[in-house]
Amino acid sequence: MRRVMFTVAAAATAMVLAVMPLAAAELGDDGLHKTAWMRDTFKDLREDLAEANADGKRLAIIFEQRGCIYCKQMHEEVFPDLEVDSFIHENYFVLQMNMFGDVEVTDFDGEVLPEKEMARKWGLMFTPTMMFFPEEVPEGVAAPQAAVAVMPGAFKKGTTLAMLRWVVEKGYETDEPFQKYLARQLSQ
Repeated sequence: MRRVMFTVAAAATAMVLAVMPLAAAELGDDGLHKTAWMRDTFKDLREDLAEANADGKRLAIIFEQRGCIYCKQMHEEVFPDLEVDSFIHENYFVLQMNMFGDVEVTDFDGEVLPEKEMARKWGLMFTPTMMFFPEEVPEGVAAPQAAVAVMPGAFKKGTTLAMLRWVVEKGYETDEPFQKYLARQLSQ
């Protein structure tokens, strides 16, 4: 009887944990949210792309800034969702960059700039902004030209998860634009 009760209790606990979101990310010393799936690298995009490929993952960059209410929303409402969190863990090599940071970044084209100047070079104006990259980037190409998709701003779980899947499925190589893919995913 104890074994049956233990099994029932274990199953109930597993069901509760399966629907409970993860805790929101902690704030780092730089004021940005930190998650377990963010990678701490030297921010040389060529090296990071090679490491992502070696791990069988897609390279993504998320630009954020201290005090960003939309970044907070993503880290409290979207990223902690178990389905989103698991998908990112399994499929992405994610770099976090600070829109106003001073950490040096080496672009795919070899140019080295602080994060804030790289954000300007790339024409980024909103946080959060996620950039997604192909497995191969031709020599001399900068990140904005190499990106297969850019997601500027905060979106709810459905749109975010659809974008993550569309990139992994290489939807950008098909005739179905993301907007139609999203509509199809949300109607299922």
